[in-house]
Amino acid sequence: MKHSTDVLVIGSGIAGLYFSLLAAERYRVTVVTKKQPAESNTNYAQGGIASVFDPDDKLESHIEDTIRAGSGLSHRDAVEVMVTEGPKLVEHLMSLGVEFSEGQQGFDLGKEGGHSKPRIVHAKDLTGKAIEEALLYNVRNHENITLLENHIAIDLITDRNLRSSFGEQQWGRCYGSYVLDKKADEVHTFLAKATMLATGGAGQVYLHTTNPQIATGAGVAMAYRIGAKIANMEFMQFHPTTLYHEQARSFLITEALRGFGGVLRTADGGEFMHRYDERKELAPRDIVARAIDSELKKRGDDCVYLDVTQLDAEAVVARFPTVHERCSEVGIDITRQQIPVVPSAHYSCGGVLSDLHGRTNIPGLHVCGEVAMTGVHGANRLASNSLLEALVFANRAAQHLLGTAVEDPPMGDVLLWDDSGTVNPKEWVLISHNFREVKATMWDYVGIVRSTERLERALKRVTYMKSEVEDFYRRTRVNVALLELRNLIQVAELIIRSALRREESRGLHYTIDYPETKPEYDGFDTVL
Repeated sequence: MKHSTDVLVIGSGIAGLYFSLLAAERYRVTVVTKKQPAESNTNYAQGGIASVFDPDDKLESHIEDTIRAGSGLSHRDAVEVMVTEGPKLVEHLMSLGVEFSEGQQGFDLGKEGGHSKPRIVHAKDLTGKAIEEALLYNVRNHENITLLENHIAIDLITDRNLRSSFGEQQWGRCYGSYVLDKKADEVHTFLAKATMLATGGAGQVYLHTTNPQIATGAGVAMAYRIGAKIANMEFMQFHPTTLYHEQARSFLITEALRGFGGVLRTADGGEFMHRYDERKELAPRDIVARAIDSELKKRGDDCVYLDVTQLDAEAVVARFPTVHERCSEVGIDITRQQIPVVPSAHYSCGGVLSDLHGRTNIPGLHVCGEVAMTGVHGANRLASNSLLEALVFANRAAQHLLGTAVEDPPMGDVLLWDDSGTVNPKEWVLISHNFREVKATMWDYVGIVRSTERLERALKRVTYMKSEVEDFYRRTRVNVALLELRNLIQVAELIIRSALRREESRGLHYTIDYPETKPEYDGFDTVL
């Protein structure tokens, strides 16, 4: 079945929802999302949005902090755009119903690792959830927006899917996407004047991650399959502190706790961050994650501990009610007991290469949010810049689209989805086994510390799995598990190939074979 819309948005985090609201001023917008719309990395973001509101803070200071954290790879023009345009958009969120925590003089501004000034605008420790709920309310009540839950994009539609050019090698323009309606078990053809990928991250490619189940790298995988340029996938950020408990291993312990005065300790109670960086617990995430990884390997421990017991108990509970409640559910009173933590895969600094208006090298295809590589984050994302980047570049993409004449898709010329000759899979064990294997391979060989030998071994395993899954995909009716596995394996391959191309250590990419940062790689993006 064919459907027509002006703008097709794939994904429902802050980037997709904010873009949709703005684009709907002129266009009919259809948003497709895998599960419930609130299931996104945005909803899991506890910390806040970094933005300059403190009278003692300066835009240039935020710019320099971001570039410093990015280890020489952040694109200054993109960083300047994000930092300077951010504050007014944060205020716009308030007009849409987001209630941020207030201090004595405006926002209650927190401080996190890598920031030289307090500039974290937050809604206690549920900032992402507060933003998501407000945007969803506005989206659901907008007459120009259709929100389709439980729909998963399969692949993007290009000139190769036209009857008039079937079989040609050139991808050409993007005209929309083939989408699986999970409840009806039907594939629909969604055609659009413009397609926005806002699919979020790819944390599920690793065994341990803070990301929700839907973060399978679909946007990067789909874009790569139609010839879009992908950049800097080797820079996967591992959040230093996620709760180490069998009942809550994916629960993120916000960086703001360290900004509030929390101290990292080994199992014997000793502090260790002073041995790795003069900023101690407030060092950027790549440094803290590697420090924890080093301590665990040296000592053979399963976790380290985040200690806030020395702080005022009432203040801790008031500022971090979600962390307090979640830890209490598993028997940990954070005001009296240290929190067991380990690093977990958290954020992809690479993605689909875009310009400052969200455009890719494929006409008609736009990206924003974590799926995009705008150049802001470089080799390491500064804390709480993720929501800010999503907000700013969603706005820029929407404003550019509103001022641009876009062409209608060739409705009658697009081929419908054809699954004739395919069968329902009987060997589900193949899919479940490959899920486990790709995640374990990435965790063991492409984690916080890497080597050329590990990367090459990982590439061999992932390449074999990719050929196996592609063969299975061609013979089998599409289903959610198969689609997500296919995307995960594609993203895993891109991360490994990018890591092998960077023969240095920089930011989030650390390899024992090339432990130094090389000047010749300054400004070098690994574009695939």
